[in-house]
Amino acid sequence: MGSQRTDVCKDYTVSITGVEAGEVFLTEKDVVKLVASATNGKIKGQSKGALPLQKLEQLLEENHWVRDAELFFDNKDVLHINVVERKPIARVFTVAGKSFYIDELGTMLPLSEQVSAKLPVFTGFIAKKQLNKKDSVLLTDMVATARYINASEFWQSQVSQIDITACGNDCWNFDMIPLVGNHVVKLGDGKNIEDKFNRLMTFYKKVLKPVGFEKYQTVDVRFDGQVVGVKGNISRVDSIQLRKNIENILKQSRELNEMMAVTPIMDNVKPLLPDAALGEDENKGVGEDSDGPTTPTVTAPAKPATVKPTVSDKPKPAKQTPAKTTAKPPVKQPAAKPKPADKKPAGSPKAVMPKRNTQRQ
Repeated sequence: MGSQRTDVCKDYTVSITGVEAGEVFLTEKDVVKLVASATNGKIKGQSKGALPLQKLEQLLEENHWVRDAELFFDNKDVLHINVVERKPIARVFTVAGKSFYIDELGTMLPLSEQVSAKLPVFTGFIAKKQLNKKDSVLLTDMVATARYINASEFWQSQVSQIDITACGNDCWNFDMIPLVGNHVVKLGDGKNIEDKFNRLMTFYKKVLKPVGFEKYQTVDVRFDGQVVGVKGNISRVDSIQLRKNIENILKQSRELNEMMAVTPIMDNVKPLLPDAALGEDENKGVGEDSDGPTTPTVTAPAKPATVKPTVSDKPKPAKQTPAKTTAKPPVKQPAAKPKPADKKPAGSPKAVMPKRNTQRQ
C-alpha cells in the first residue's frame, strides 16, 4: 500500500513568472486546464505514470503565452508546474486592421479578453502567414524601439504610436506620433534608437520647451548628431541634400558669429541676422567716403529744394517749369502799355514824310 501511495500525485502547485503583477495573460486556471486535459480531467490523485512530465511540458509550450515550462515531483509527491509567460512589449496593427502583441523575441501573440496592456503601438505592419528575412529585420527594429520606450516613464507617456512607412524595397521609416505636441518625429529605422531618443530629448528641453511644442510640424533625428526641425509640411526630401543644407547652415552660423564678435554691433542688431547689420550706420559710412552730392544733401536740412533732385536718380524737368513762369510776367507788361499818349499827335506823320522825300530824290 505504501508503494502505491508514492505512485500517486498527492497535490500540485502552479507558478507563473516572467510578467509583473496585473499583467498576467495566462492564469493559473488556464495552466491547470491544459495539464488536466492530458490526464483524464484531474491531477490530484492521479498516478504518476499517467502524468508524463516531458509531454506535459511540450503541451504547455505549444500555448502562445508560454515561453518555457517545467514540471517535476518533489519528495512529498507534489507536482510542481512552473511556467514562464511571454511578456508583450508592443501592440501591432496591420494594414488590414488586425491586431496582435509581440514579445521580446518578436513572437506574435494573440490578444487577450482578460487583460489589455498599455504598450507602444505600431501601425502599418504587413501581416503575412510566413515572414521573410526583411520582415524579421523589421520585427527586430520594432523590438529594439519598444524596449527603449518601455524602459522610460517619460517616453511611455509621450509616445502615442509609431507608424511604419516604406521608403523602398528593403527599407522603412518609423514616424513617431507624440501625445503632447502637433509634430511628427522621424526616427528612421530601429538602429541607434537610444541615441536618437537622447537627441530628441535634448531638442525637447532646449528648443521646444521655451517656444512651445506646437512650433514645429516635423522633427527629424534620422541622421547622426543632428536634429532638424521643420516648420510646415514636407512631402519627400532628398536626405543627402537635406544633410548638406544643414551642414552649410551650421557653417554659415559659425562664420557669422565670429564676424559679429569682431565688428561693433548696435543694440538693435541681432548677431545671426546679417541683413540687420547693414542698417543706417553702414549707409552713413559709405556716404562720408564718397565725393558725390548725396552726402551734403542728406545731412544739410537747410536746402530742402536741392534734396529732392539729388535723392532721386532721374530729376524731373516738370518741376523746373515754375522758373519759366517767373520769366513770363515781363512779357505780359506790354498789355498795360500807355500808348494812348502817343496817339495825341495823330496828324503829324513824321516817320512817313521823310521816307517819301528820299524816294523822290
